[in-house]
Amino acid sequence: MRRRRPVAPRAGKSDRPQDSRVGYGRPPRQHQFKPGHSGNPKGRPKGAKNEETILNNLLNRKIEIREAGRARKITVLEAVFLRFTEAALKGDAKAATFLLNRYRPPEADEASMNEFTREDEEILDAFTRRVQAQFKEKRS
Repeated sequence: MRRRRPVAPRAGKSDRPQDSRVGYGRPPRQHQFKPGHSGNPKGRPKGAKNEETILNNLLNRKIEIREAGRARKITVLEAVFLRFTEAALKGDAKAATFLLNRYRPPEADEASMNEFTREDEEILDAFTRRVQAQFKEKRS
């Protein structure tokens, strides 16, 4: 009969510490990104601005204009609208259309939504009387 030599236990999944598990989304420790290093070193540089940020900064920048002999500071966006207003007053139909498309007073339906009807006032009065009565009961 042959004697078997004792075999050293193989390192299986159960023998590994939990931190060294490897799989999808868990690369081996030696291949993980080091702290402070990016996985995309040539990616977007810090402080890079997108189109919206650049446009926002430009339109909100203050410039100095002269009106009636006085200097005052306004934003670029305000100055653009001022120029459109001046052009519209001089008869430029496109400038007038541009401004009127951006300025719309509340329509009749929207304006009536902010007004109380007689029924609304009665409901509010009844509610107020009920709350006041409850308050008086608690004070007594």
